Amino acid sequence: MRTVLFVAPFLMEATLKFVQAAATVQNARIIVLTADTADRVPSGCEHYHVADPTNAGQLIAAARAIAKSGPIHRVIGILENIQEQIAMVREALGVNGGPDVATAERFRDKSVMKDALRAAGLPCARHKVLFTQADAHAFVREVGFPVVLKPPAGAGCKATYRISDAAGLTAALAEIRPSPDRVVLAEEFVQGDEHCYDAITIGGKTVFQNIGRYYPGPLDVTRNDWIQWCVVLPRDISGPEFDAVRKVGPAVVKALGLRTGMTHMEWFRRPDGAPVVSEIGARPPGAQFVSVMSWVHDRSLYHAWAQAVIDDRVEGTFERKYAAGVAFLRGSGTGRVSRVENLERAQALMGKLVVEAQLPVVGREKGSGYEGDGFVIVRHPDTRVVENALETLIETVHVHYE
Repeated sequence: MRTVLFVAPFLMEATLKFVQAAATVQNARIIVLTADTADRVPSGCEHYHVADPTNAGQLIAAARAIAKSGPIHRVIGILENIQEQIAMVREALGVNGGPDVATAERFRDKSVMKDALRAAGLPCARHKVLFTQADAHAFVREVGFPVVLKPPAGAGCKATYRISDAAGLTAALAEIRPSPDRVVLAEEFVQGDEHCYDAITIGGKTVFQNIGRYYPGPLDVTRNDWIQWCVVLPRDISGPEFDAVRKVGPAVVKALGLRTGMTHMEWFRRPDGAPVVSEIGARPPGAQFVSVMSWVHDRSLYHAWAQAVIDDRVEGTFERKYAAGVAFLRGSGTGRVSRVENLERAQALMGKLVVEAQLPVVGREKGSGYEGDGFVIVRHPDTRVVENALETLIETVHVHYE
């Protein structure tokens, strides 16, 4: 029996889907390193309490204690902000599989990432690390407005600013105050439609690819908490409109040094059709994307991820049998959910297109994340039917707070 450590600071519902998938891999003993209590750990897995699972030293100490009873086969986890710490555990204990520390840093630090991509001749936004306000003004003189300011190791567009003019730049700099101890990453704002590219790579070979489209882009979503946004995964991604990104995606993974794992990349399609890489993470996507991909392929992508990172293999092929998409239910205002308007009408309009949903709960405090207070996943063999259904959903359903 192979011992696999799954680092999960807290066992949220989304995380549990990956833990449960890992538990289905044959001949694998899954030990969950978490600050959560043992009752939160799924059946078939073991619990190991770590006070701060984001602390590399604590994780290494826990891994060494577990290793006294036998070798550790893999150390895995899905969250963006613990990938470097997990790599440190692998390095300290000599565990194979997954990115090493240097590779994890290239994925985590967006400045290091973009330097590596530019060195490999891959398309990405111009960028600069800001140590002072003067650095910011110099960058704007070079690339012009608009620009984006964000933490070098941020995730999910958190603490990200889109700056359109000099007044906005002055206001943002007064708030974030770049310094040698508080560096900020500046990027040119790329104009174009925003997409995602997901991949599973095994031994340097791409064995799975997915492409999706955001409506609207994540930055607009995080800046406007009332927007009910969608992601559409078309049934067919083999056409010429995706030729460039199907080449760029694997090249990005290779340039950053990942041999085995799942990646989630965000990219823009410029008006001329050329792709520009925004950023990429060495972990599965969040926001229900893995569930939507599973509905597209009519098989569990959670299990495919688990097989890849534990066994260095994935069974079978990936046939895109459907188009699918997800709509996230949110609204303007603060407080608790008071009512959800037109749910019955939306259900009547959607019919059997809805394959999974988590609806807003009346009385629950408004969600602080970009996923809002609920979601609806739809699928159909025809991509246009999925697009129309999502448009109808976000125009029909309204979430109210008080």
